[in-house]
Amino acid sequence: MTQPDTSNSDLDTVDERDVVGRVLATDARRASGYTVFGGESSKSSKSSKSSKSSKSAGSGAQALQTDAHDDGDRDGDQFDREDRQALRRVGGLSTELEDVTEVEYRQLRLENVVLIGIYSQGTVSDAENSLRELSALAETAGAVVLDGLLQRRPHPDPSTYFGKGKAQELKGVVAATGADTVIADTELAPSQRRALEDIVGVKVIDRTAVILDIFSQHATSREGKAQVELAQLEYLLPRLRGWGESMSRQAGGQVGAGNGMGSRGPGETKIELDRRRIHTRMSRLRKQIKGFAPAREAKRANRDRFAVPSVAIAGYTNAGKSSLLNRITKAGVLVENSLFATLDATVRRSTTADGRLFTLSDTVGFVRNLPHQLVEAFRSTLEEVSKADVIVHVVDASHPDPAAQLTTVRSVIGELDARHIPEIVVFNKSDLADDDQQLLLRGLEPRGIFVSARTGDGIDELLERIAELLPSPEVEVSLLVPYDHGEVISRLHVQGRVISTDYVEEGTRVTALVHPHRLDELRQYMTA
Repeated sequence: MTQPDTSNSDLDTVDERDVVGRVLATDARRASGYTVFGGESSKSSKSSKSSKSSKSAGSGAQALQTDAHDDGDRDGDQFDREDRQALRRVGGLSTELEDVTEVEYRQLRLENVVLIGIYSQGTVSDAENSLRELSALAETAGAVVLDGLLQRRPHPDPSTYFGKGKAQELKGVVAATGADTVIADTELAPSQRRALEDIVGVKVIDRTAVILDIFSQHATSREGKAQVELAQLEYLLPRLRGWGESMSRQAGGQVGAGNGMGSRGPGETKIELDRRRIHTRMSRLRKQIKGFAPAREAKRANRDRFAVPSVAIAGYTNAGKSSLLNRITKAGVLVENSLFATLDATVRRSTTADGRLFTLSDTVGFVRNLPHQLVEAFRSTLEEVSKADVIVHVVDASHPDPAAQLTTVRSVIGELDARHIPEIVVFNKSDLADDDQQLLLRGLEPRGIFVSARTGDGIDELLERIAELLPSPEVEVSLLVPYDHGEVISRLHVQGRVISTDYVEEGTRVTALVHPHRLDELRQYMTA
């Protein structure tokens, strides 16, 4: 939402004795021209065919749709989204004070970032799509993207990531835009990060750090928070840095050379102590995450006991997985136009047109170059995909590079050993894709289904396809069930398909289709 422009004359109208009014008026003036998450000005510009991809402070990332709609009847009250928005940092509220009276009213400053990336193969358009996705990640984490730089070279520079000339150009861009952070579109080695920070003079982080920051903001459950903390510690461990003499816990100089009295220091250096503490904390987190497994396994065993098939919704982040779950089941899951809005798996039940019960699971989204720490930490959550009977693979039909989304998600599914599970490719947001885009998508996946969680188009076709792929009862049996065993009839309706029912003096005569593994428990009721 674009902040209203407040002219200098507005400040004159504020009573000089009204400190709060003067501070708010000053902040409004300072915030003019900035756009935070949406607004008309956040539509991204078209790809330029140069090595420099420039973004103004008022533009948004292409990976985030500007036309974000939600349906209160379908998506619920969305209280979680209101809570999250209430804590989001707002552009223009800064820690730099113009007046000492503002000290009680200062707010957390929004980070201004410059994006950098290197590509060795492919086109400039592909590299810019990756940089736009990084821009969307930065905006989701709570930053304003000011500019971006791309360089084509066979390999990143082993010392500074960028070449020497490009690193100096980056230093000039940072100084000109007033940026305070540089984000690299890859995972940087600790030495590369330190060397680049020495050149540009501001904080340098990488794509992995941004994704971990988003996960840390959005994790809500105990298991989700533990998984994110474990991933953060795994990322932090090789990147611990010493800060001068304060890190030293050993005696130095001639004393430290082992020459007699006074040569034995306290033992560990502080950095070694920090490493040991991190290893201890990681060990506790792994045990804690394992402790969540029995409850999850008990729920899954309960569904298996009643032979309830499961359908997992997987796909790229911000492809509309939660919106699709809400459209089908009215689950009321958090829906937000941002990346990784939901991290915890949500399971809801639904039924096919012929009355068969199945569960529908919404899982965490994927992204290209997904940090391996997150894949390992969230493996327990991603088990919903590997244990499913059918995978609904959701692709954003309006995305500029849908082929990369398909490849990325299928790669992660392969890591989970789930390639053998039947897959339904769903092109969501079809209402935002024109005819040419739909023709391109049809070429990528001929059997793909075009749906719109917003309008409801294609949902019936998707449910029909799910019903076709779900394991169905295939053995016909004739049963005579006594009236005092009514639970058997109830279970037949849930786990099988009842063909006919007749009430006789001895009990209920039923003809039904059941799964082969249920024949043993029904054998006592079978009739010739």
